[in-house]
Amino acid sequence: MKSAAAPWAEALAHLSAADEKLAALIAQVGPCTMDTPARFDVFHSLASSIVYQQLAGAAAAAILGRVEALFPRRKLTPAALLAMPEESLRGAGLSLNKLTALRDLAAKSLDGTVPTRRAMARMTNEEIIERVSLVRGIGRWTVEMMLIFRLGRPNVLPVDDYGVRKGMQRLYRMRELPKKDAMQRRAKKWHPWCSVASWYMWRCAELPGARPAKKAAAKKASANKKSAGRKRPARGK
Repeated sequence: MKSAAAPWAEALAHLSAADEKLAALIAQVGPCTMDTPARFDVFHSLASSIVYQQLAGAAAAAILGRVEALFPRRKLTPAALLAMPEESLRGAGLSLNKLTALRDLAAKSLDGTVPTRRAMARMTNEEIIERVSLVRGIGRWTVEMMLIFRLGRPNVLPVDDYGVRKGMQRLYRMRELPKKDAMQRRAKKWHPWCSVASWYMWRCAELPGARPAKKAAAKKASANKKSAGRKRPARGK
């Protein structure tokens, strides 16, 4: 993906021409500021994702910091993690499940199950998802976030992400959160820029005052009832 310093001109032009509602959202939110790091370590990124699972950000950051402090120069590598005694890692705050997942990630990184960044450059999104999802504790969503925000893949649609689903529900005034097949059908016009469109779905979900169509309709119906109740009866009745 392009950096935040360079506008996503091609992506925004395509999405705005293909989808009228998304065009209005883009105009409201402004340019996409999504960026990817110049340097990226696959193992450390996935290890961080495992540590952060089901924890508040501050608590997860503290645990990750203590884990990294166990290693020389805070360098967390697959071989070093496998060599570190379990009691030391548990003492840093890792649960048994997360420790098991991290060790599985380390082993699968060393045996080649988890591809290197260079190998990933030659693989499709689905190939990467299939391989990395073999690691205990890592599912499709985690890999999709890596594809978007670390590898810079422009055409990823995370259909399991609540924020993307909520943004789509609000933007298109759906009564319920859309299901996967409905999201995929609607996103066909977004290709090959689904990652950028997903970024705008997240922004839409965060907009203040946005309401799902169902709630908006309920509020309008309530207002109509109150208005009707204030009307005076016709003369002679």
